[in-house]
Amino acid sequence: MCGIVGYVGSQSALDVVMAGLKRLEYRGYDSAGVAVLADGGLATAKRAGKLVNLDKELSEHPLPSAATGIGHTRWATHGGPTDANAHPHLDNAGRVAVVHNGIIENFAPLRAELAERGHELPSETDTEVVAHLLAEEYSACADLAEAMRLVCRRLEGAFTLVAVHADAPDVVVGARRNSPLVVGVGEGEYFLASDVAAFIAHTRDAVELGQDQVVELRRDEGVSVTAFDGTPADVRSYHVDWDASAAEKAGYASFMLKEIAEQPKAVADTLLGRVDGSGTLSLDEVRIPAGVLREVDKVVVVACGTAYHAGLIAKYAIEHWTRIPCEVELASEFRYRDPILDQQTLVVAISQSGETMDTLMALRHAREQGARVLAICNTNGSTIPRESDAVLYTHAGPEVAVASTKAFLTQLVACYLVALYLGQVRGTKYGDEIGDVVRDLSGISGAVERVLGTMDPVRELARSLAHKNTVLFLGRHVGHPVALEGALKLKELAYMHAEGFAAGELKHGPIALIEEDLPVVVVVPSPRGRSILHDKIVSNIQEIRARGARTIVIAEEGDEAVVPYADHLVRVPATPTLLQPLVATVPLQVFACELATARGNEVDQPRNLAKSVTVE
Repeated sequence: MCGIVGYVGSQSALDVVMAGLKRLEYRGYDSAGVAVLADGGLATAKRAGKLVNLDKELSEHPLPSAATGIGHTRWATHGGPTDANAHPHLDNAGRVAVVHNGIIENFAPLRAELAERGHELPSETDTEVVAHLLAEEYSACADLAEAMRLVCRRLEGAFTLVAVHADAPDVVVGARRNSPLVVGVGEGEYFLASDVAAFIAHTRDAVELGQDQVVELRRDEGVSVTAFDGTPADVRSYHVDWDASAAEKAGYASFMLKEIAEQPKAVADTLLGRVDGSGTLSLDEVRIPAGVLREVDKVVVVACGTAYHAGLIAKYAIEHWTRIPCEVELASEFRYRDPILDQQTLVVAISQSGETMDTLMALRHAREQGARVLAICNTNGSTIPRESDAVLYTHAGPEVAVASTKAFLTQLVACYLVALYLGQVRGTKYGDEIGDVVRDLSGISGAVERVLGTMDPVRELARSLAHKNTVLFLGRHVGHPVALEGALKLKELAYMHAEGFAAGELKHGPIALIEEDLPVVVVVPSPRGRSILHDKIVSNIQEIRARGARTIVIAEEGDEAVVPYADHLVRVPATPTLLQPLVATVPLQVFACELATARGNEVDQPRNLAKSVTVE
């Protein structure tokens, strides 16, 4: 959720921090603030609302020149989005500044304890207690990193903390527990951020931070990392394989439009290097021994939101290609229902950011029960891949818009690869069969490109429906998760009532919602593969049209049976049934984006939403 940036070097800290915060706006926030170390003291500015408000404050009341600073975009949890609750937070002497992402669960007793010792805490936040505790510890040890370690050992919850002290003008310290924080290493300058996008314009060299670790950045001495108990920590450096231009809009009106357009390349990149000429899959990142995978008797997919819909589609592929039972679970519910897991269970955790707290806690529960965990993720060095037994990276590049598009398609590709790999290892799919599917997958990039080239009628249709209050979505088989995803996109972006249903459930209740001119989007399966599915959904279209619905039909090229019953027909290239979601989802993304834009909504940063949900 919250965006965090820290800097120590020779540049203007304020310029670096503000530019970093602007790159993190996609995470969602409702206030922002900065602090710089200058002239032996701390100077701060913070304002509720968007960064433009903070920019205005800094223009009217400039901060002094400084080479060390921290900044923050806040998503309100404890206390409303006000100037007083915005970060950074200071101690009473104004010598320590702290920014924070996450929740400190035991802040109330800590706050009471500080109040008893005479501290005044004017904000409503949980963060403020950290600034006061750090000030106390620093006064005793005169070492900000040690003070941070001592404070972190007293905190409960999930948190990222970054702090500076006026008495240590060339030092920035950070700490993480169950919340993202990454180090950027430049030439004589160092960065801390909740996402590499914040410093990618300055360096692509990064350092992973592990769980329960404190990092100290010193201008002249570099980076040192320790555990909360003070023992030195092993760190892994890595190089980010995309540059600053990948996180820019490149002439598009929104990041979402850019990311929709990037989907053909993202799909192709996710397939690169993962199959040889004989059709043998080589998933180098899947480090689970083949013998272990052959013993798997159940697969459980855990995910949230759009990633959950990818998991629902994965279930069809895994069961069809491997004959292993597959369950799909909402990560937020998983560990609370006492799931049945053992050493023969493979858990597949799907997360774009690799920091989704619900998914992270689900995979930790799975590992405690002895299950093996395979992560599907888009973010190198993030927590979920690091804590999994294996990982398959999706190589989608940065996804800035809150509503996921290219991450979803690449998650689907990764799910198909996992299913095929399991089939290969277990002998349920032969090399020529895998080769056939991979060839079909390889053609999807071009198919998505063709879909994107035919979207003008979809945009026109979306604009014509901007005044509507409800849109329903129907699908069968893998079309059902596509319907759910289409409805989710419309809810996220257009703030309107949208529901996705399994078409076969119409007569079990939802058909009561059908009324005159109600838009209903129907995802039609191919008539070639499983014709019974096609015949049944055509009957569903007739049923709702007879009751006055306006039918918007997504069907493959050459399917003439749907033409008499479609008020609006959207064609997609013919694909095998299991792969159809890769092309059928794209018109729904464009539809939601255009309709939301027509309603005057901000599509990159929908209200109340954040890109990464890093608290439960």
